[in-house]
Amino acid sequence: MSKTPHKSGYVSIVGNPNVGKSTLVNALMGKDLTITTPKVQTTRHRILGLINGENYQLVLSDTPGIIQPAYEMQNSMMDFVKESLVDADVLIYMISIEEEETNDEMLLEKIKKAKIPLLVLINKIDISNQKDLEGVVTHWAKVFPTAKIIPISALTGFFVQELLQILLELIPESPPYFPKDQLSDKPERFFVNEAVRKNILQHYDKEVPYAVEVITESFKEEETIIRIRSVILVERNTQKGIIIGHKGEQLKKVGTSARKDLQSFFGKKIHLELFVKVEKNWRSNPKQLKRFGYQN
Repeated sequence: MSKTPHKSGYVSIVGNPNVGKSTLVNALMGKDLTITTPKVQTTRHRILGLINGENYQLVLSDTPGIIQPAYEMQNSMMDFVKESLVDADVLIYMISIEEEETNDEMLLEKIKKAKIPLLVLINKIDISNQKDLEGVVTHWAKVFPTAKIIPISALTGFFVQELLQILLELIPESPPYFPKDQLSDKPERFFVNEAVRKNILQHYDKEVPYAVEVITESFKEEETIIRIRSVILVERNTQKGIIIGHKGEQLKKVGTSARKDLQSFFGKKIHLELFVKVEKNWRSNPKQLKRFGYQN
């Protein structure tokens, strides 16, 4: 009896902000790997999520939402999107049911000309009706005449498992790219940073969450507990005051929520210390962006 060949492939997921790319990755993986919030630009980096089976490894590439960059960090975010198109074996262009256009026509043309399988996922169909959905499908089928158009709901799980099977059929025969016991290409400290940043996005409004970066300076794993020390970086002293809050109450709330998320993620008790520092204009500083992983 011949052995079933092993399949491995990169699936790049791109689209405008807030279309649910990270929610889809989490649904496909069955684990909250990437952070999700109602705010736009929640995802800043390219994050690889690995789905491993006996005879396959699916590498899901979650990318920042497509935007017109306003400063250097956003240029780097769009570089992550373009990079994800280069090594993809399958390309997913994801939209929400309310969308009618993309934020970058040049990138759209590049997607159309891709020589790999292209899936256009229409997400959030749980907030629509059959008649409107049919019109949306017709519209995007004209925009992407060679693509397979698939309505889904990443939030409710509608057609997620069926999508997984479609992706497994499309990826090529190949040995695994990563060790089969890995969940991502990112280290533990990255997920600590993201958990803290997620809770900052949820607890603060306006510009403050977008001026924040998180660096984990210490990650010490013991038998029953992980001891973590992280620093929240902001661009101005006024933002530092807002993050800390009156008598440290706001920072305490962020720490409590992030600790709960991290305990769920790592499956261990977490001791988390948070500090706040000012790094002026870090979002436009190439040296700082390189330090934070936005540039090579």
